[in-house]
Amino acid sequence: MAVETRAFEAEVGKLLDIVANALYSQKEIFLRELISNAADACDKLRHESLTQPNLIDNDAGFQIRIASNAKERTLTISDNGIGMDREELISNLGTIARSGTASFVEQLTQAVPAAKTKKGKSPRADVSQIGQFGVGFYSSFMVSDTVEVTSRKAGQTQAWMWRSDGKGEFTVEEVDSLLSGREGRGTDIRLTLRKEHKEFLEDTRLRHIIKTYSDHIAQPIFLSEVGGKSNDDAAVNKATALWTRPKSEVTAEQYREFFNDVGHTFGDPWVTLHFRAEGRIEYTALLFVPSNQPFDLFSTERKAKVKLYVRRVFITEDCEDLLPPYLRFMRGIVDSEDISLNISREMLQHDPVIGRIRKALVKRIFTELGRKAEKEPDAYKAFWTNFGAVLKEGLYEDPEQRETILGLARFNGTFTDDLVSLNSYVERMKPGQDAIYYIPGDSMEAVSNSPQLEGFRARGIEVLFMTDPVDEFWSTSVELYKEKPFRSVTRGQAELSNIPLSSDDNEKIDENEAQPDLAPLIEQIKSALEGRIKDVRISQRLTDSPVCLVADEGDIDMHLQRILKQHQRLDAISTKVLEINGKHALVRRLAEAAVGDGDKSAVDETVRLLLDQACIVEGEPLADPSEFARRLTAAMERGLIV
Repeated sequence: MAVETRAFEAEVGKLLDIVANALYSQKEIFLRELISNAADACDKLRHESLTQPNLIDNDAGFQIRIASNAKERTLTISDNGIGMDREELISNLGTIARSGTASFVEQLTQAVPAAKTKKGKSPRADVSQIGQFGVGFYSSFMVSDTVEVTSRKAGQTQAWMWRSDGKGEFTVEEVDSLLSGREGRGTDIRLTLRKEHKEFLEDTRLRHIIKTYSDHIAQPIFLSEVGGKSNDDAAVNKATALWTRPKSEVTAEQYREFFNDVGHTFGDPWVTLHFRAEGRIEYTALLFVPSNQPFDLFSTERKAKVKLYVRRVFITEDCEDLLPPYLRFMRGIVDSEDISLNISREMLQHDPVIGRIRKALVKRIFTELGRKAEKEPDAYKAFWTNFGAVLKEGLYEDPEQRETILGLARFNGTFTDDLVSLNSYVERMKPGQDAIYYIPGDSMEAVSNSPQLEGFRARGIEVLFMTDPVDEFWSTSVELYKEKPFRSVTRGQAELSNIPLSSDDNEKIDENEAQPDLAPLIEQIKSALEGRIKDVRISQRLTDSPVCLVADEGDIDMHLQRILKQHQRLDAISTKVLEINGKHALVRRLAEAAVGDGDKSAVDETVRLLLDQACIVEGEPLADPSEFARRLTAAMERGLIV
């Protein structure tokens, strides 16, 4: 078959350019990534062979071999795993079939120029990004002029070669199995190293890298040196699953490297959970909470990233029932003794053992998070900043864990710049306060400046900021916390008269100050704004602003309506209630003008202008922006509204 030349997918091309031209402090990571891929290929074939034993006939001993050739400056990583056919070579190495690819590459592209060294040398990207993306194969181009991948899929007779210099194109061709050296199943990755990276051909250097990063790999890793002294039959790594060892025999460094490998990331995990459960069901778990957000945390797939093994045999990394989606930030493995090796991935969804393991894992994770929240509150706040929005999904998805998650939740609010728990909120509620107040919105800045907060601030009532999109959904389904209902300050009546003003605001606001008769003004407002508002009422929540908009008691909150409308889940946004501040100077003057004998058109114009102003504050679209501009210009020309 003729050589086929193809172009890399656009995002892959950008990624390759960044990888090949960025300076990394740990270039040896490329070998860890290639060994990890080889181990995954062996694990996948081991699982496939449970139902198709003919795939491993005469070659059941999985292994990884690394051969260096100093004369030709090549390094070859070989495995006898599942292998790839032509289509898989193209799809796996020429494209990145992952959601969020383009946005990730764009972020990485922007990060590189920002990381230039002071002396103007080549930029260095954030190395953790590459690992988080899980495209470790491309790291081979950091040290190589060319990369050749020869692979033969298990159960097939044809071998295929993929070749590229990482500069925009790659070739694919069918090759003779004997001539290529790939007589059996599996994959050979042959790197032609750059001269400046010939250190990766040295036996001692390779052994150090393998011991450092891949000692836990379950398959034995053998080293050979063409024309050299090293050609040992002894495996370089221990080739024992790390999770099977006692905790006392595993070092922090080994945990870190295992986390980096299984999580395709860099750095230290924030939490490490290593335990063995015995009793009705037996399993071992080695789980990690990352220190930083994985790139795909908010992927629409919402898949958990914990691998399932059965008696050290890899089964799947897509077991949806092993952990709930709201714990998808967890990384690690679970190795069960009680699940059948021959079980299909579809049957896993209905296996009662998986259900019991899931329940125990969730409890164990929450217990550890609770301990961290109590013992290390500052570190826990960093965790919550990274993963709180995801964890809160469990508030409406998992009623059984709702109370636990509420106890773990942290919020910003009007009292402090620090995150607060619901426990601390309830403890400092004002006498006479009967609800947990919150305000939903798009950002901290937007909600903190909202006029709906004025009356609450004046009385020293703390209001929590709920600025994650998920907050709108769980807050409508969660009724109580410690017998206190949740209540939005942007919906319904604000009954605040039974809570006195704080001492500072008491001097500024006279609650006994007489208000003008507002009934005529209210009727005129209803007439002028007919069809644009649902009702008009005197506000208890305003102290400084003349007007504000709120959703009526039985309606969907305003912010949730906007979210649903944006996602085409709501046909039309309902009309709002306009609240007026009877003690505001402008409202007083409008009230006087409404009962006079003069022209009422100026009152109508001002009322329309105030409604537009309230819409802008709430982020609501204006009914007629050009009319708003005209009214505002006319008001400025007059110098006075009325």
